[in-house]
Amino acid sequence: MSAKRRGNEPKGDGVTGFPFDASRTGSWKISLPCSKAEAERIAEGDLTEIDALDPQPTLMTSEPDPDQPDAWQLDAYVEDKPSKALIAIVAALAPSATVKPLVTHIPEDDWVTLSQAGLEPIRAGRFFVHTPHNAESAPKGMTGFVIDAGRAFGTGHHETTTGCLEMLDRLRTSGRRFDDIVDVGTGTGLLAFAARALWPAAKVIASDIDPVSIEVTAENAVVNGVPVGRSRGQVELVVAPGLSDRRLRDRAPYDLLIANILAGPLIELAPVFADALLPGGTLVLAGLLDTQADAVANAYRREGLYLTDSILRGDWRILRMAKRRR
Repeated sequence: MSAKRRGNEPKGDGVTGFPFDASRTGSWKISLPCSKAEAERIAEGDLTEIDALDPQPTLMTSEPDPDQPDAWQLDAYVEDKPSKALIAIVAALAPSATVKPLVTHIPEDDWVTLSQAGLEPIRAGRFFVHTPHNAESAPKGMTGFVIDAGRAFGTGHHETTTGCLEMLDRLRTSGRRFDDIVDVGTGTGLLAFAARALWPAAKVIASDIDPVSIEVTAENAVVNGVPVGRSRGQVELVVAPGLSDRRLRDRAPYDLLIANILAGPLIELAPVFADALLPGGTLVLAGLLDTQADAVANAYRREGLYLTDSILRGDWRILRMAKRRR
């Protein structure tokens, strides 16, 4: 699955989260079939027809049946009952559809059940992640996290986040040590929490352009016993696009930078991320389709980085790159 939050820095892990609080308002959903190519265009995020809307809908694409790789589905979520004009704009994103869009209301009381019920715990490396609606405890020897993503992106069930957890686990297993870590576009805080668990003496900072995501991350930190603050062994939280906040700039350079967003912003931010990384530092990039991996990797090669590892999860590629030592 993939999702795009219009008007915000995109996330690769968008299975359950919206930029509005659907638990308070309820919402409406516009659904119609689409092709894989149409889903990829939506994931890339260059949608002028949607960018012109205010407020903008949240777009989510999914592959309902892996045995039909070109049969995808587009869901657009809005807070108010959609107008005919809005329905037509959403339908135009999937010209291959031969049926009319289906418009349904999601009642307020059904939101939490809809978003998280039925999500099985995930296992990625040494990590075991589940929602509050699944009380299964972590198996012996695994690190468990409870992630409630009702108001933000990322229970960990999307391939991009699972792949990032596996990549972080690989780094730790190989004996790598990091002291200064940043998680850009943290969503629910899961990757920042995982990095802290792997390198408990490190300083970790997590940022997101969406204030709601940082609120959710703070709540998830309490649930998981993760201390929030600026000291080593804690996770500092900042609301900011990219690395634009002064606190993020002051903390640089980092020896590990994690960014699970989307291909377009990753390419755009390549000079900024490369400049914020120590020579020899590691970059974990996600939120990109496998078809976009070469373009993203090339953007960072131009900034003096090279590819050291990658993971393919479904249609999604996770890249690990390193900055050349001078």
